[in-house]
Amino acid sequence: MQSISGIWKSSSILIAAFAVLLACAAPAAAAPEIVVQGNTRADAEMIRSYFTGTSPAEIDQGLEALRASGRFSSVSASRQGGKVVVRVSEGNMINRVALEGNSKVKTENLLPELRTRARTAFSPATAESDVARLTEIYRRSGRAAAKVSYRTVDLPNGRIDVVFTIVEGDKTGVKEIKFVGNNVYSTRRLVGMMETTEMNFLSFLKSSDVYDPDRIASDLELVRRFYLKNGYADFRVVSSDAQFDPAQGGYIITIVVEEGPQYRVSSVDVESHLPDVDAASLNDVLRISAGDVYNGDAVEKSVEALTREIAKKGYAFTQARPRGERNPAAQTVAIRFVLDEGPRVYIERINIRGNTRTRDYVIRREFEIGEGDAYNRVLIDRAERRLNGLGYFKKVKITNEPGSSPDRVIVNVDVEDQPTGNFGVSGGYSTTQGFIAEVSVSESNFMGRGQAVRMSVQAGQLSRGVTFSFTEPYFLDQRIAAGFDVFAKRMDAYNYSIYSSTSVGGTIRFGVPITDELTFSPHYSIYQTTISIPNNWSRPYNDCWSPVPGLTPGFSPFFPEPSLFINCQTNGEASLAIKESQGTLLTSLVGYSLTFDNVDNFKNPHNGWHATLSQDVAGVGGDSRYLRTTGDIRYFHEIPYLDDVVGIARVQGGDLSTFGGYTPRIQDNFNLGPSLVRGFAPGGIGPRDSNIFTSFNNNRGNSLGGSDYFGGSLEVQFPLWGLPKDLGLRGALFADAGTLWNFQGRTNYSNNLPTIPGVTCLAPYSAQAAFGVGTCVIPVSDSMKLRSSVGASLLWNSPMGPIRFDYAVVTSKVYGDITQNFRFTGGTNF
Repeated sequence: MQSISGIWKSSSILIAAFAVLLACAAPAAAAPEIVVQGNTRADAEMIRSYFTGTSPAEIDQGLEALRASGRFSSVSASRQGGKVVVRVSEGNMINRVALEGNSKVKTENLLPELRTRARTAFSPATAESDVARLTEIYRRSGRAAAKVSYRTVDLPNGRIDVVFTIVEGDKTGVKEIKFVGNNVYSTRRLVGMMETTEMNFLSFLKSSDVYDPDRIASDLELVRRFYLKNGYADFRVVSSDAQFDPAQGGYIITIVVEEGPQYRVSSVDVESHLPDVDAASLNDVLRISAGDVYNGDAVEKSVEALTREIAKKGYAFTQARPRGERNPAAQTVAIRFVLDEGPRVYIERINIRGNTRTRDYVIRREFEIGEGDAYNRVLIDRAERRLNGLGYFKKVKITNEPGSSPDRVIVNVDVEDQPTGNFGVSGGYSTTQGFIAEVSVSESNFMGRGQAVRMSVQAGQLSRGVTFSFTEPYFLDQRIAAGFDVFAKRMDAYNYSIYSSTSVGGTIRFGVPITDELTFSPHYSIYQTTISIPNNWSRPYNDCWSPVPGLTPGFSPFFPEPSLFINCQTNGEASLAIKESQGTLLTSLVGYSLTFDNVDNFKNPHNGWHATLSQDVAGVGGDSRYLRTTGDIRYFHEIPYLDDVVGIARVQGGDLSTFGGYTPRIQDNFNLGPSLVRGFAPGGIGPRDSNIFTSFNNNRGNSLGGSDYFGGSLEVQFPLWGLPKDLGLRGALFADAGTLWNFQGRTNYSNNLPTIPGVTCLAPYSAQAAFGVGTCVIPVSDSMKLRSSVGASLLWNSPMGPIRFDYAVVTSKVYGDITQNFRFTGGTNF
């Protein structure tokens, strides 16, 4: 019985094993066949290549790929028995894609955005997506009401034209920007710092009021950094919502913010986890200290300074991380910069992408690190800010991706070039130069090399000239700017200048950044100045020496003899000092400027300092021999509790010292007026020749100038409440004081005339001087006594250029000074 059971078990095992062998030997079930139907031009095998398998997921993936190819108007798939049937409809072949109705956006800018293209199969779905794409482009261009549709035009042989019809509609920009939750800074102030502006009657001159989500995002970052810079460490943008209002014809943008309290810094420490690095020794490089209002920019600059300083000590991987411990009750924050050895990661490669015009090296040189160097996020962020600040790109984005090994990283720099050339036609008017026009061509990224080139031609009632400038920002591959200027200018005589001058020359200049705020700028200039005095019937300013026949008394049938009341001075006459300066003078000088600038906004400063010290030594060849020193300091401070009201204090001064026995000429001296004290005419302050009695009435151009000056002013600029800030109108109240003195020129010209016994200086308009100018220059108004004025101004930062109206009332002056209450300057670009 046991044996029978054993035999049965053994047989069962053999039968099961045989069944398994049969199953393994049987052929596998064949995969469903893919059958293509409906194709007339496309190869069936090519269509099958889109499918990697026949599972439902793989079939769906293949159908999506076919649709994305744009070659078929419709695609579908079904299972029929053991087959997968793929049906395609190739539709008509597109002969041409055309746009009609577009004038505000050029066709060449729209066609590349379309997926519907010539020589491909027409797809209604693709055409509909192109309609949506064109609508979005117009929305970003400020025309949200634009309507886009398409139609097809049948052609022989199954071909069609696809025509997109665009009704552009009116411009739909930003109608209103609202801030909610802002208590410290007014909506007017916050909107004023944004690039996006509101629509108004000047909208036809600008594009900044076009709704652009990317620009709004950039503006919100500006607002955030502004709050952080002013101590509001808890600030955040809660939401930003843009709604198109058809009734108002524009977007209403609502921005909700939380300001939080303003923090002060209670303490600042450096905590070093690095061997042989004394944390206390790094305190000097910090840009923020205890007692200061918290400043996000200062914290950021401190991190950069610490990173560079530690790298010099050999710690290339060190990361400086700021940590803030807030005390909401005391509204203080304790800042600690922690220095840790970061991960040892190296830059394997830096990829530059998207630059169609700007050369790679122009982008790479903004990085303080390169391929093979230790990766440092702080320096990468600094490079991104620098690239954004160049103005060459619409956008800059730096990202990372893993390298070929765990300790390698690839840095990707994605940029988008933007136009950097400018053709400008400008015009303006001033009370000193009359009407003037300028045509200029400039390029800030010349041939994609990052070089700046500018050429301009000026022409006006009284002046004309031409200027050419070139600047290389990275001379010898160093962060040193080098450039040159070549110019030729002519200024004709007018009410405030009795002589004409022509200057031709050039300058070689350098700019060496010492710190982020301090720049040293050496230069060399050589120029030739020619002074001439007009002497004709309309301007007989030299007829005492060179009579004008028929006009000059004594040489005219109407006035055969000069007299005390009718003589060569009556119709105007130049001072002997000006006559001496006639001719050509070559000046060759070398000098420098030292500039400190930490203002918060270059175009519209509210806080900070701007100071310049300049010195020039003339005498490196040429005719002139002098040392000229000038200084100008300006301080801007926003007045507390008064929104957008800025106080400005200014101090300026200068000195001219000669050497080598040189006597300064008119063109060497400082000739000042409203640039020193408003309310005075050009050349209206300082020494003048009292020997020429017409210097004080109809002919006021005999200013002699001086060798020393100083002055100061206080000004308060404020918004004109009730008017939109976008108009650019501001008011100002000012008080000026200053003086110009110390005429060092020649005063006695008696040796130029035959000796008259007993006479060393002929009196003017005397019989011995033939009622002429005499032989002496008698300076008047050569006094250190302060001149002063008070007044009001209207400033308009218009789309056509800056325009300023000044009205000043002189409160103190010296005999001989010439006043001018009203002054107007302005210009336009179009």
